[in-house]
Amino acid sequence: MSSSKKLLAALTVSALLLSGCYVLPVAPDGHVYAYPGAVVPAAPAPGYPPPQAAGPMPTALHARLYPANDIATQTGVVTGTVTNMMTGKGRFQLNYRGETLTGEATRVDGDARRGVASAYGQSGSFMSCEYQMHTPTQGAGTCAFSNGAKYQVHIGS
Repeated sequence: MSSSKKLLAALTVSALLLSGCYVLPVAPDGHVYAYPGAVVPAAPAPGYPPPQAAGPMPTALHARLYPANDIATQTGVVTGTVTNMMTGKGRFQLNYRGETLTGEATRVDGDARRGVASAYGQSGSFMSCEYQMHTPTQGAGTCAFSNGAKYQVHIGS
C-alpha cells in the first residue's frame, strides 16, 4: 500500500472514530427506546414566556384650584382629578361653571418634575396650566381659563 493510501485510510478511520455519531433505536412515534440502565434525557418543558413584572399603576390625584383674581373669585374653588399614568403623561378632568373640561397633562422634556396641562369643554371653554411635582403624587402650579380667570392649583393630598 502506498503512503498516500495509508494516510487516507488513517484519516478516514480517525474521522469515523472522532465524529461522535451513534445510532439509537427509535420507535415509530419518535421516542427513543431505552436500554436497561441507560439514562434518557427528559423532554424540554413547553416554552411559556416568563411572567413580566407589572409597571407602575396609574394613580388618580385630586386637583384643587383656588381663585387668584377677581374673575376666578366669582366661581370660587374648583376641583378636578388628574390621573397620573406614571409615564410622564396624565389625564385631566374638572367641572367649571357646569361644563366638564377634559384634557391631558404632560411632563416637560428635560425636567421630570415640571409639566403643562390643557383641558377643553364642549362649549369652547378651555384652560391651560403649568405645574411642578414635588413627589410623584403631590405638586402645585397655576392655571388660566379662557374667560380670564386665574387659579393656583394644588395636586394631590
